[in-house]
Amino acid sequence: MTEPSGETAPEAPEDGEQDAVEQDAAGREDAAPSSGAAEPAETPEAAETPEAVETSEGAETSEAADGAEPSKDAAPELSEAQAELAAQRELRARIEARKAEKSGPVESGGKLSGTAADLLAAVRAVEGGSASGGAFYAPAPEPPRAPRPPETTVRPAAPTAPPAPTAGALAGVREVLARGGAPETLAGQAAAALGEQAAEALTEDPWRLLAVTGVRPEQADGFARALLGGACGPDDPRRAVALTVWLLDRAALQGHTALTLDEVAAGLARHEVPDPEKAVETAVSEGAVLVFQEEEPEEAEPEDAEEGEPSEAAVAGDEGPAEPPLLGLDRYALAEESLADGLARLVRTVTAEEWDGGELERAVGGHGLVLHTGGEAARAEPLALAAAARERGLRVLVTVHDAERVGAEDRAAGTTVPLAALLSGTAGPGRDEEGALALDLLVVLDAPQLDVETAAMLVEALPDGCRLVLGGDPEVLGSAGPGAVFADALAARVCPRVASRRPDPGPLGELVSGIGIGELNQVEAPGKEVVIVPVRDAGEAVHRTVQLVADSVPRAFGLSPEQTRVITVGHGGSAGTRALNTALKQRLNPGPGRFGGYDPGDRVAYAPATGRTVTGTVLGADAEGLRLSTGEGEVVVPKERVESALRHGWALTAHQAAGGRWPAVVVVLPGDAAPGLSRPWVYTAFGRAERHLSVVHGVDQALPRSVAEVLAPARTTRLRPLLIGLLATPDEE
Repeated sequence: MTEPSGETAPEAPEDGEQDAVEQDAAGREDAAPSSGAAEPAETPEAAETPEAVETSEGAETSEAADGAEPSKDAAPELSEAQAELAAQRELRARIEARKAEKSGPVESGGKLSGTAADLLAAVRAVEGGSASGGAFYAPAPEPPRAPRPPETTVRPAAPTAPPAPTAGALAGVREVLARGGAPETLAGQAAAALGEQAAEALTEDPWRLLAVTGVRPEQADGFARALLGGACGPDDPRRAVALTVWLLDRAALQGHTALTLDEVAAGLARHEVPDPEKAVETAVSEGAVLVFQEEEPEEAEPEDAEEGEPSEAAVAGDEGPAEPPLLGLDRYALAEESLADGLARLVRTVTAEEWDGGELERAVGGHGLVLHTGGEAARAEPLALAAAARERGLRVLVTVHDAERVGAEDRAAGTTVPLAALLSGTAGPGRDEEGALALDLLVVLDAPQLDVETAAMLVEALPDGCRLVLGGDPEVLGSAGPGAVFADALAARVCPRVASRRPDPGPLGELVSGIGIGELNQVEAPGKEVVIVPVRDAGEAVHRTVQLVADSVPRAFGLSPEQTRVITVGHGGSAGTRALNTALKQRLNPGPGRFGGYDPGDRVAYAPATGRTVTGTVLGADAEGLRLSTGEGEVVVPKERVESALRHGWALTAHQAAGGRWPAVVVVLPGDAAPGLSRPWVYTAFGRAERHLSVVHGVDQALPRSVAEVLAPARTTRLRPLLIGLLATPDEE
């Protein structure tokens, strides 16, 4: 704050001066007669006194105040008038003395302190030439401030889609594709996969066309022959590298984050690569893929072992590595390592506390990572945990896989949000200054649907000391993307695992629970909770499915067709999602498909990213693209992505439906569906129904056999050994 100048603004009188003025007034009162006689008329000197006192404000304390009163011994007795005049003269003299003191030379800064003294010292330094005048404009150091609590209201902007390829890049790619005999319709995907220099990349290495989804090796070989002629062959190193990457990309679609060297070599041999081992070495040396050799933890040698005698562990080590070497792409390797490090960070930074309550509450109080398993009814337990933690004053959030499972009350309160919306920043508590979510406890339901890249993003966003609960049903199908996060964390045995004992109720719960242990039981369903509809062929399966969705289920249960989902094994085939959606659209929302094959009111399944499906309804179209209404809000699908990222969505695959749940479900099993059935598939499909399940059954004994005997193939991942290496303790099994 700037101090006022003594010339332009009055200053408050200092303590010493105030004392002097009060002493002067006291002297006048003492000198005044006690009889109450009238005082003489005010003289000019007396009239000046108040003004003089005001102008003297800010002056230093006068030492004359101590001698303001004359000594009675030194002066003769005065009359009242003389005493008054004497007092006035004395006051006048003191005022004049102070005026003279102000007009005379002043010892600058003699009594200044603090900021004023520092400023005076700086002025003198400039006048003396020992400092520059620019010093006046240097910002003063800010006083120390108390630490500011982290911001929790600022949300990061939702990630934007990558910029569309420029017209020049697309034209260049079309020209190269045309020379190689490839469809020009691949230009957009090729430019998106390979970047602005896609034309040059394809010219130098035609096998990079395999980076485009749907392109097969034989098609890439034909493209390369057209461009390179006799300069290429099956042993071309570029072909070997591209095929190795393609094999690992294909494996990621099946959920693997890595493959063994033998599996990759066998895949290369199937595509006529002359020397698969050399091809793998070439891919590794060029950095296209990474090789990993997971090491088993060293065991301490027994104390009673004789000196020089090799231990059992050493003998076993001489026989070869316990685990075969793995090949993987860097993006999945980085995601798994980041996820393992992040989970270990949470475990190590949480302060253990004793929480009252059930087994889950006690486990979460003492640990940073807890796994909770159970069926649909068991979801109530982590939800109760979240409510209890809020009562403790913690910042708590629950996140789910499917936005349609967020109730209106939870959505309004912000206590439960879709996982995709949480990661994009469009929902949830936002981030603090360091980019971490402002949370003390995060409960993730549907954890089996977490792919490794999504899980890594989520854990990286959690602050130190945050507790994480991963909950879900381990019997359902795994994530549509690569990785087995929940299964690997369970298998690693490095954190508490709480299994719910709460069974799913009713006939549907009994049916699904039996499937989970390999038994397809016939259950009593007095309320038609489960209905089997036998069919002879795929055509009849499609017909009966449409009849169930449009007529039978709405009539029996009072549900609209929008409340029913159809689940089938795959997209193709005579009763796959394509055939079923075509028939359902014709019955439920017929139209010309004026917006790229879609009409307002169409039910659709949108894939914003590989392995993630969002269901919604078409609202319309504009210059930007197709507008959808989804559980996450309104979404615009760009025109160039409608064909590749959108499907009609009355019928879904079980992987697309996993994590969702609807009042009624129709599971379609035509005869050609038998090879795709497994216990997890049936468990997932049947478990999506809340009130009613219809099974359009055409696979005879293949259904009970698949439930009893066929398990989902294991996924090859690296997360489990990474977690064991970071978190396992010697006393853990």
